[in-house]
Amino acid sequence: ARHEIIPDRIEAGTYLIAGAMTEGGLTLRGAEPKHLASLIEKMRQAGVRFAASPENELRVEGGAPLRAVDITTAEYPGFPTDMQAQFMALMTQAEGESHVLETIFENRFMHAPELTRMGAEITIDGNRAVVSGKTALSGASVMASDLRASASLVLAALAAKGETLIDRVYHIDRGYENLVEKLAGAGAKIRRV
Repeated sequence: ARHEIIPDRIEAGTYLIAGAMTEGGLTLRGAEPKHLASLIEKMRQAGVRFAASPENELRVEGGAPLRAVDITTAEYPGFPTDMQAQFMALMTQAEGESHVLETIFENRFMHAPELTRMGAEITIDGNRAVVSGKTALSGASVMASDLRASASLVLAALAAKGETLIDRVYHIDRGYENLVEKLAGAGAKIRRV
């Protein structure tokens, strides 16, 4: 029998947020939009535009003003807990106050203090976070605590002014193949040291 492995919805979602945060455009090939329905819906509510593309392609158009959107993590097909950190990074660039309710994992906001080092305004209360935006992010030295925190810091760094140094990026290798090369190929100024 032949079997094709399904696309990684979390990796695809991370790149969609990268396109939205950097105010450019980004086309993903081989992604499965049906697997990303909850994320795409929240991104649309936030003002992110998606262009029509052939089947298994997604094109995100950055540059539109972003609005704050609330999310609650849930089991599939709900909003993925593994996209919560990346979406929080996106919300730092949205006008207004967004609320994040984490219902899957305890202590899943380890990225928030690192994002605040970059200028984000985030308040944590147990399994709830409030992100106030839009904030100007600035480059800083930050530390990745886990796989998804790493991704959120990379996304924030792409939108920040100045240079960001992310320590302990080995976490990211568990969930993203050639992240640096893919982002650099899309025009990001990023390198691994």
